[in-house]
Amino acid sequence: MTKPPPGSAATEIVWPSIDDAGPAEEGGPIARSGFSYQDEVAVGFLVDMIGDPALLKIHFETHDDVVLVRSTDKDTVRIAEYVQVKAEEPDQLWSVATLCEKKKTPASSLFERSLARDCHAETARFRIVTLRSPASPLEPLTYAADSEFRLFTREAMAALLAELNQRFPDAKSPKGADSAYWLTHCRWEARHDYQTVVQGNQRRLFVLASAAGCMLLIEQVMTLLEELRVMAKTAGDLLWTPHRLRKIISRETIVAWWQGKLREIGDGAAQKSGGKLAEKLAAAGVSKDIIELAVELRRDYGTLVRSPRYMETDETRAVQGRVKSDAMSLRTRLMSGVLRADGAGFHARCVEQMNIINADRPPGLPDQSAYLKGCLYDIADRCLLRFEPPGA
Repeated sequence: MTKPPPGSAATEIVWPSIDDAGPAEEGGPIARSGFSYQDEVAVGFLVDMIGDPALLKIHFETHDDVVLVRSTDKDTVRIAEYVQVKAEEPDQLWSVATLCEKKKTPASSLFERSLARDCHAETARFRIVTLRSPASPLEPLTYAADSEFRLFTREAMAALLAELNQRFPDAKSPKGADSAYWLTHCRWEARHDYQTVVQGNQRRLFVLASAAGCMLLIEQVMTLLEELRVMAKTAGDLLWTPHRLRKIISRETIVAWWQGKLREIGDGAAQKSGGKLAEKLAAAGVSKDIIELAVELRRDYGTLVRSPRYMETDETRAVQGRVKSDAMSLRTRLMSGVLRADGAGFHARCVEQMNIINADRPPGLPDQSAYLKGCLYDIADRCLLRFEPPGA
């Protein structure tokens, strides 16, 4: 903020934009293996941003777990919504006591830390996301901001305000907001487990794609969500300095990504069989002779599964399911950093996994190596699998 020089007349405080001010605390985000509940919640906000022109940008692990920056009807006014995601204790029943519980330092309760975020030029809003619904005294916060149950004339809200004022009689944000302001502008959300959040994100991507005139397969939706998880996790793991711009994802960036993916999927559906596969393998750095063999294996596979012997049999579906599952597991490990490989190396690892599946086949079954590799390449040709590493 801007302060008047010593001896001068007091001037109005100019609060810095949240996009420019560094976090008050940054011990350094810790790179994590795999994806977390918080990452999936953050992915949900990225999905929101695709369809919501008012959601301008999202911060990941800056001034809070997530910060949503929104426009308003007034061009000069923006809203910063500070989101805390609490999933460390799955069985935690949040009550007023736990909301106000101080840790080892002063002003360290969840309520105090949340209120203290109000220190930037943007108008502050607050959100808390937990695995369980809060105890009944906090239930009013689960209603929409314009709900009649959020009015202080209601007994439950009046009781909440009285208890916060009793516990923190001098609570004020740096900009002067008090307990009443926090209660008025805080939304509490319960998202009960990781899989529930994943399924919600899947449904919303289906709806967005349908509105854009593109019908997605569930495997394509899973692939798109995987890429969004990598975006969220990568941004969260970076330090503000020197990576400030990479920790903030704008709507322009995510919409461009979304439109590009829809075009890729649409072009892949219209392209000659095997053409998309060849492009993906070339982009991954696979040699031309291997690409030609891969396209041939994919073509043989397509001919075989359309024959009466293989078409829509339980055996065919089981093999296809195993290939898709193992490919998704490998891709997730690559995207999360657990598996490290360049494009050609990842392709080789996928081919090796097909050999492992073949070796695991029940006794008496003929060799399925070519069939499995053809299935793998068919999945890639349908835009369900990429071989390039993250960021390529």
